[in-house]
Amino acid sequence: MPIEKKQMPTSKPFSPEQIAAAKSAAPKRTASKKAVDWRQATVTRGGGVAATIDGLRQFRGPNKKPAKEQVAIRLDQELVSALRASGPGWQTRVNAALKDWMAHQTGKPTTRTP
Repeated sequence: MPIEKKQMPTSKPFSPEQIAAAKSAAPKRTASKKAVDWRQATVTRGGGVAATIDGLRQFRGPNKKPAKEQVAIRLDQELVSALRASGPGWQTRVNAALKDWMAHQTGKPTTRTP
C-alpha cells in the first residue's frame, strides 16, 4: 500500500517581519495562557472565510477520459464493515479484487445468480 504524501501548503509561509507584525498586533495574553505559534500560519489575501477556503482548496484538473465510473451497489453489512475496517483504500482493494476475479473468468460461461 502506498504511503500517503503530506499535503504542502498552497501559500508561502509568513516572513519573520510578518510574524513580528502579527505578534505586535495580537492582543496581549496573560501569563496563564499559552503563546501563539505563528510558524504554521497561512497567509490570506482577505475576502472572508469562504474566499480563503476557496483559495486554499486545490482542484483536480478536467478529466478528459474518466478512468472509473461511480456506481451504487448493495452489499451485505458484514462485508462492508469488514472492508471498511481494513483501513483506507478499501474501495481500491475491492476494485483490484474484482479485476482479478474477472481475469480468471475469461473463457468460462457466465451464469446468472438470483
